[in-house]
Amino acid sequence: MTDVARLAGVSHQTVSRVLNDHPNVREQTRLRVRAAIAELGYRPNRAARALVTGRSQLIGIVAQNSTLYGPASLLAAFEQAAAEAGFAVSVGSVGRLDRESIAGAVERHLDQRVAGLVVIAPVKSADDALEDMPVGVPLVTIDGDPERSHTLVTVDQAAGARAATEHLLAAGHRTVWHISGPAEWYDAAWRIEGWRGALADAGAEVPPLVTGDWSASSGYDAGRMLARMPEVTAVFAANDHQALGLLRAFSEHGRRVPQDVSVVGFDDVPEAAFFIPPLTTVRPDFAAVAHAGLDLLLAQLTDEAAPPNRIVIAPSLVERASVGPPA
Repeated sequence: MTDVARLAGVSHQTVSRVLNDHPNVREQTRLRVRAAIAELGYRPNRAARALVTGRSQLIGIVAQNSTLYGPASLLAAFEQAAAEAGFAVSVGSVGRLDRESIAGAVERHLDQRVAGLVVIAPVKSADDALEDMPVGVPLVTIDGDPERSHTLVTVDQAAGARAATEHLLAAGHRTVWHISGPAEWYDAAWRIEGWRGALADAGAEVPPLVTGDWSASSGYDAGRMLARMPEVTAVFAANDHQALGLLRAFSEHGRRVPQDVSVVGFDDVPEAAFFIPPLTTVRPDFAAVAHAGLDLLLAQLTDEAAPPNRIVIAPSLVERASVGPPA
């Protein structure tokens, strides 16, 4: 930092102000300091700063080692939001979101002197571990049960499922079938809740639940059964990968989408617009979830007495060509 100050012709304190985005620096001076930083290849020593301030610029994230679109998108969105705020991210991936695995990942993060913790916890098995979080460490939970007492940010899964179901009913279908996600996932449970609630409010019959996991193969297996049932004219799949398998099963059995049966998914994966037909789906705002979670974490860093808070982000319905009126 002293070298930067000497090259830019300013004081050590001015360089510090520029690095911390302090407003009381003239723009011309700021540009001169930035140019000196670039020329010298200077990087702030985060470890030294942590020793001086007692706080690092590192956020520890605990997440399941998963390629599922929702959790992976949340993780990527949070990493981006943290980088924009000047924080680095350390990800502790675990095979299972249970007490032992989460506790181990948290201990490793605390050894790194992280400023705060983020746990992406969409499954019920994480609840016990969240009750055991160390006192005094800023913590935000992403995804999961909105009724938790912890500071939490999540997508309004029930509202998304309700929007999908109501969209199919509005197209003229008498009822809507649902292929669910795994029972241990809060996302799946709340999507079932939203689907059932929309049918009940419309006075529509609630068909038997078709259980599955998040995979395209589970959607395909369910689709092979549903394709043999002529009374099935509308299906809400718990995610877009299930919907993809469903579309293939219907195609193989001569059930046209949307002429014979309409399909809605959830997640709006990048490929959804290129399915045949392009898939109507529910789009969670992962970026909004990440930014809200980071804001809550930063609030705890500046106010240790900040009360737990819950933020639920509404998703949106993306209408494409997979929904039409019943034949």
